[in-house]
Amino acid sequence: MVRRIDVSGASGIRLAAWEFADPPKTGPGRGGAGAAGAGGSERTPGVLLLHGLMGRASHWASTARWLAERHRAVALDQRGHGQSAKPPETEYTRGAYVEDAEAALEELGLAPAVLIGHAMGALTAWQLAARRPDLVRGLVICDMRASALGAASQREWEEWFKSWPVPFATLADVRKWFGEDDPWVERPNTSRGEFYAEVMAEYEDGWRPVFEPEQMLKSREAWVYDAHWEELAQVRCPTLVVRGLDGELGRAESQEMVRVLPDGRYAEVVDAGHLVHYDQPEAWRAAVEPFLDEVLR
Repeated sequence: MVRRIDVSGASGIRLAAWEFADPPKTGPGRGGAGAAGAGGSERTPGVLLLHGLMGRASHWASTARWLAERHRAVALDQRGHGQSAKPPETEYTRGAYVEDAEAALEELGLAPAVLIGHAMGALTAWQLAARRPDLVRGLVICDMRASALGAASQREWEEWFKSWPVPFATLADVRKWFGEDDPWVERPNTSRGEFYAEVMAEYEDGWRPVFEPEQMLKSREAWVYDAHWEELAQVRCPTLVVRGLDGELGRAESQEMVRVLPDGRYAEVVDAGHLVHYDQPEAWRAAVEPFLDEVLR
């Protein structure tokens, strides 16, 4: 089952949240999914999944399905992404993204939840955990740096967007370009091509991204110039830092993040790049599931 739930984010922006499987069955002494049962019985543990920049909720589908065996797992299309609203006049600030996630937790009845975030979504997750510890019982940070990336990084992204040969004639062309021909690809990567195929839509002239590149650059601009160590140190809940061996988060920085976190843990997924959960879904599950079992027991 795939079910869409509309959520009202910061300033009333319309957000699309998704469940990719049936909610866990209600058992003896348990409430329904995401809601307390009669007499204050225990809630089904909630998990909110936050994709990275340019991503969408469907990138979490396989993760959400195995999570749903025991938990209520909801993936959010963040503002400007997927099927959520993309008004050009709205804010794409760090505060707006965090407030959207906060609103989603409260409206969906997931809190206190585990937040699982990839890249930009991981930053949103730990900023929310620092700001509202009452809403977050655990945190998984997937391949996101706490250090500042700087102006050169932002310029590289601007040039990269300009290099995209849009519109693409077919989805096969999308898969080939992002999986093989993109100058950022060091070696052929089928999963990367599939990842970007999921964020394309067909228009009269061909296939284009469902997001506006200008909005993505604005979203990135809101964190790329700053370091985020201070907020990381304010996260009090158990936190797992996961990196792909060939990802963007280096081993030294990831281990320093674990040291800075009051209750930090570390996991590494081999044969995975930045798209850890998408590159190696089984290895990703093996890295994350024991942590979730501990936090959500």
